[in-house]
Amino acid sequence: RPKCVDEVAFQEEVVAVLKKSLEGADLPNLLFYGPPGTGKTSTILAAARELFGPELFRLRVLELNASDERGIQVVREKVKNFAQLTVSGSRSDGKPCPPFKIVILDEADSMTSAAQAALRRTMEKESKTTRFCLICNYVSRIIEPLTSRCSKFRFKPLSDKIQQQRLLDIAEKENVKISDEGIAYLVKVSEGDLRKAITFLQSATRLTGGKEITEKVITDIAGVIPAEKINGVFAACQSGSFDKLEAVVKDLIDEGHAATQLVNQLHDVVVENNLSDKQKSIITEKLAEVDKCLADGADEYLQLISLCATVMQQLSQNC
Repeated sequence: RPKCVDEVAFQEEVVAVLKKSLEGADLPNLLFYGPPGTGKTSTILAAARELFGPELFRLRVLELNASDERGIQVVREKVKNFAQLTVSGSRSDGKPCPPFKIVILDEADSMTSAAQAALRRTMEKESKTTRFCLICNYVSRIIEPLTSRCSKFRFKPLSDKIQQQRLLDIAEKENVKISDEGIAYLVKVSEGDLRKAITFLQSATRLTGGKEITEKVITDIAGVIPAEKINGVFAACQSGSFDKLEAVVKDLIDEGHAATQLVNQLHDVVVENNLSDKQKSIITEKLAEVDKCLADGADEYLQLISLCATVMQQLSQNC
């Protein structure tokens, strides 16, 4: 993780505001939101380390995430008690130490509305000695009274270039051999989530045991369906033979590929394909329907057959 705010990748606006706050040793209540793996938790932890230094960090920061118990009772007791403590002590290196503590509530969107509501009063009452930092993926799941009490920051998905740079840095420091197309494919598969990319890189390193990591290794690890398989599905749809289509879908499922993964990858292929707009919209609508059914626990085989039949129908109109 980044040790200081300057090391945080790609989130310039957030870093600029935090640095200004750190200079004045003051901080508003914060609300960080954005997709996973974009550096939300890392940023606030780095900021807190810079503010308090390593010794006071443990005393001044309370971090609770979704794996901790944080129902209404915990908010009333643990958070409230921590917020009511007065702050004392100074930094051993002589730098100014702010007169407040920080409560980090990670994955705040999974807190119940009642627990969020219980926070409102504590946030206001203890504003002299405590700052809150809420972190979530979906800002719409945080109740309005809390969002109005915080400065909101949106974390963007990391750009491909920044991700490639970070991954190359890591590979260099850890002496990992990885090909250029391997890095490019890793970035593509992780979709702006740096944590995911690093995890894949870690798994690939263990799997290859010091040999060079290639695109194929990453395909195996990430659970991505190889491009030739997707092309095979398309070819079966174009052939107009339902038997062929059934065989291809059966093979896909027998090989253990996830239906949701196929839905996501088919979507990319359909969008890039030279079909008419009407065909694309019909297929995309069907993809959305299948995705919802799969989320509700429908049978993968039936859903995929239904999806491919729609694709076949649209492709056959092309001929």
